[in-house]
Amino acid sequence: MKILLTGANGYIGRRLIPVLLAQGHELCACVRDANRFDLAGQHERLRTIEVDFLSDKRPQNPPLEMDVAFYLIHSMSSPRGDFAEQERRAAGNFLQWLEPTTCRQIVYLSGIVNEHELSKHLSSRLAVERILRAGRIPVTVLRAGIVVGSGSASFEIIRDLVEKLPVMITPIWLRTRCQPVAVRNVIQFLVGVMLRENAMNRDFDIGGPQVLTYRDMLAQFAEVRGFKRLIIIVPVMTPRLSSYWLYFVTSTSYRLAVNLVDSMKVDVVARPNRLAEDLGIKLLTYKEAVALALERIEQGNVASGWKDSFASSGANLALMNSVNVPTHGCFRDVRVRLVPGRAETVWHNVWNIGGDTGWYYADWLWELRGILDKLAGGVGLNRGRTHANDIEAGDALDFWRVLVADRTNRRLLLFAEMRLPGEAWLEFKIVPSKQGDQLVQTATFRPRGVLGRLYWYAVLPLHGFIFNGMIEAIANRQSHQK
Repeated sequence: MKILLTGANGYIGRRLIPVLLAQGHELCACVRDANRFDLAGQHERLRTIEVDFLSDKRPQNPPLEMDVAFYLIHSMSSPRGDFAEQERRAAGNFLQWLEPTTCRQIVYLSGIVNEHELSKHLSSRLAVERILRAGRIPVTVLRAGIVVGSGSASFEIIRDLVEKLPVMITPIWLRTRCQPVAVRNVIQFLVGVMLRENAMNRDFDIGGPQVLTYRDMLAQFAEVRGFKRLIIIVPVMTPRLSSYWLYFVTSTSYRLAVNLVDSMKVDVVARPNRLAEDLGIKLLTYKEAVALALERIEQGNVASGWKDSFASSGANLALMNSVNVPTHGCFRDVRVRLVPGRAETVWHNVWNIGGDTGWYYADWLWELRGILDKLAGGVGLNRGRTHANDIEAGDALDFWRVLVADRTNRRLLLFAEMRLPGEAWLEFKIVPSKQGDQLVQTATFRPRGVLGRLYWYAVLPLHGFIFNGMIEAIANRQSHQK
C-alpha cells in the first residue's frame, strides 16, 4: 500500500512510521524541514518531501499515486498566531493538494467532541473534520482524548506534577472526566482502519477501558511510581491561575498551558463503539499505559516527545538551517582544552550534557537561570532531554534547541530558547592540533540593541566563572559509558 503521512516529525507520526514500514508499505513522509527528520534516507521504502501547509506558497506537486493519507497536523501550541485559523488553513491546503492524486482515504486523528460546549482546541478539531469531509476523498476520523505514552504532553505534565509535588493544591477542573488511551492503542487504531470499508466516511471515539477524572489520573500515576501524594482541590483557582500553576510546575509552555486548561474543563468521554473488538485491539488500562511508558523512559527508548516540536517553544523553524554560527555583530566566549588520548571520553561527556546529567559545573546557577526564565515567560529548564544517551538535531535540551548533533565529526550546536535581549548559541567540538585533540567550547551572543549589549557585559563575570568551570569539568570528568 502507498501511504502519505503528514506530521511525520510529530509525536504520533514518529511512532507510526516504523509500524507502517514493518508491514511492508511504501511511505511518503511530509515534513516542514527535512534537515531535522533523521529518518530521511534511512529506508528504501521511505521517501521524504518538504511541504508546509501553513505557508502562503503553493506546495510542490504531491506524489500522484497513493492509497491512504494520514492527516496528523495540529497547531495548539503554535507561536504563529491564532491556532484555530492556522488549522483551518492547513486542512484546506492539504485537501486541495490531494485533489489530483489517487488517494482513496484520509485518516484524521481528532479529539473527542461530545459536549455541547467545547473548548477552542476541540472546536478547532471539529472544524478541521468538516473541512476534510468537504472533499471528494472518503474520510475516517478517530477521536481521542488524553493520549498516554512516554513523551506525550499529558503524560509528561502529570509526571512533572506527581514527581515534584508531594502535596498538590489543585484547581476544580481536576474533577473533569476523561477517557485516556495508550499511545500504543492509538497507533493500532490508525493502522487498523486503513482502507477498511466500514470505516469510510465515519468517525469513531477511541479511548481506553476506563473513565477517570484528572485527579484519578494523578493518583494512579503516583501509585504506579510508588509515591504517596495528597491532592487537594480548591474552587478558587481561575483559569489564568490554573495556567500559571501548570506552567511553573511542569515543562509545558505558557501558551500550551492556557489551551490545555481550556480543554480540561470539558469532559472527553468516548461514545461506545465496537471498533477495538473489530480490529482485535486489547485496550490497555491507564496504569498499564503509565507503567509501559515509564519502562520505555527507563530503557532510554522514547520514540518521540512533544517537547521536541518547535511549536512547544515558539522557536523559528528556519533556525535549523543555521548550521554556521554568525560572527558579525556578535560577542564570543571561546575556551579551549587539550584532551590528547581522551577525545572519545570527553565527547561522551558532551553528548550527555543537560537533563539529568546537568551542565557539569555550578548546576545551581543553571537552575536559577531556568527559574528566572520561567518568571519571564520562557521555557525554563524543565524540558530536560528526550533521550538520556542520544541526541538529535531538533531536540529540546533544557532551555536550548539542538541545531547540530554530529557524533561522527564531534560537533554539537545549541541555540538558546530562554528569554534574552538577543540570540545565543553554545557550541562544542573536538578539533585536531599539533599537540593533540582539543575541546573547543564557544558561546556566541548576538545582542538586540543597547539592552542586549548591557546584558552581555552584566553577565560577563558569571560567564567567566561558569564557562571556565564547565569546560574543565567536561574535559576532566571520567565517563562511565554503557
